[in-house]
Amino acid sequence: MSKRKDGQARGKYTLEFKMEAVRLVKGGQAIPVTAKILDVPVQTLGNWVRLSGKGQLKGAGDKPVSPEQMELARLRAENSRLRMERDILKKATAYFAKETL
Repeated sequence: MSKRKDGQARGKYTLEFKMEAVRLVKGGQAIPVTAKILDVPVQTLGNWVRLSGKGQLKGAGDKPVSPEQMELARLRAENSRLRMERDILKKATAYFAKETL
């Protein structure tokens, strides 16, 4: 990965990953929520959506993505979403349990 000015590594994403992220946004999910779930910067995801609308979205390289890699990315995104839902439910349970005491 190449380095940015602030020293952090720059992410490289496959075309399939970008297309799936854009599909989630076009399906009605908010860009900030999708970016958090997929662990992608909000600005980057917004750029992908804009480029996709113009038909100019490109991948990080010409290496083909295996079905296992696609499944792994999907499962990571789902895992992140489920963790977020679990945390919300924990907070709600604690709130309502406190009210009943």
